[in-house]
Amino acid sequence: MSVDKADFSLYGGAETLWEGERSPRRTIITTPTAQDDGKSHPGPPHDPSDFLWLMTEEPHRSRRMAIMKAHPEVTKLMGYEPLTKYIVFGVVSLQLIVAIALRRTYILSPWFLFCAYVIGGTANHNLFLAIHEITHNLAFPGVWPNKALAVFANLPIGIPYCAMFKRYHIEHHKFMGQDGIDTDLPTRIELLLLNNVLGKVFFATFQILFYALRPGFVRSQKLTTWHFANFIVQLVFDYLLVKVFGIKPLVYLLASSFFAGSLHPCAGHFIAEHYLWDGLEQETFSYYGQLNILAYNVGYHNEHHDFPSVAWTRLPALRALAPEFYDTLPSHPSWPMVIVNFIRDKEVGIFARAKRLAKEPASVKLKIVEHDSEVESDKNE
Repeated sequence: MSVDKADFSLYGGAETLWEGERSPRRTIITTPTAQDDGKSHPGPPHDPSDFLWLMTEEPHRSRRMAIMKAHPEVTKLMGYEPLTKYIVFGVVSLQLIVAIALRRTYILSPWFLFCAYVIGGTANHNLFLAIHEITHNLAFPGVWPNKALAVFANLPIGIPYCAMFKRYHIEHHKFMGQDGIDTDLPTRIELLLLNNVLGKVFFATFQILFYALRPGFVRSQKLTTWHFANFIVQLVFDYLLVKVFGIKPLVYLLASSFFAGSLHPCAGHFIAEHYLWDGLEQETFSYYGQLNILAYNVGYHNEHHDFPSVAWTRLPALRALAPEFYDTLPSHPSWPMVIVNFIRDKEVGIFARAKRLAKEPASVKLKIVEHDSEVESDKNE
């Protein structure tokens, strides 16, 4: 009689300690296809020793063309959303009011930490995604008003980043999955060091630091006037805040930014968007749950990558316009459970990302992007 052997290693954070059991399916399908019933795993587990290297083109361009052919009226959904600027103003005001109100509260008190996590973490995550929306020039019809609003939205975050984010994010759309160019991808050193349960806990806890620091190691940017404006405005704001109200309001804002990109319900979208699940080679996953209300509908991520020029308020309409394209794609039912499953599931980890070799040397692409950045990438993409 054979006896199952327990696996007590830290690799992958297996759900149970017993070999031979595959974790239950994590993703769901609104309208299952004959090829995917929404219950069984479409493919075997991915190799945990390396990323998934693909030779195919990223999927969004081809799906965009197919949707435009099937539904030419999709172009009516493109354009900016005037509501965005009012929400940004409201959330920035909320954060400043709370930060100043806590100026006499002990930093490590339960009340201070509660406010920083619940109010500040949610608010600053909303501002992260406001900047994401503004990056695509979807708050105003002109480029410079969008840039100015991004700098304003950046204020409660405490660290100047909106100018850097724009160029890296445009590259993420243009060259999705291309190694050495798309800085959303984990690096080889992350794969080697964090591919175990403790490493995944560390990664999920400090996601914001990985997204802030990784781009500088992968590829640098040429600084522009807008970068310097972002730095100067943010540093002056931080200085005046501390000068007038003391250090605690700034600590609150920085703590809010940390919690916003840590073990926070909304932060599940960082992992949900592009990590591979259930043996699928699907590179982008959507989420259609209620947390989208707090996050500029960023959960509609397949829709966003297909049509980056469709503002957040019209992404549900885009999905409704082309259900034959979107309702057949597996999606995530919960952002918080994405974090839990990422940590505990042996079939997903740092390795679970699709990569491609860059079609051109990174140095050449860098020059192309720098040349285009103030022209093409400043248009509604």
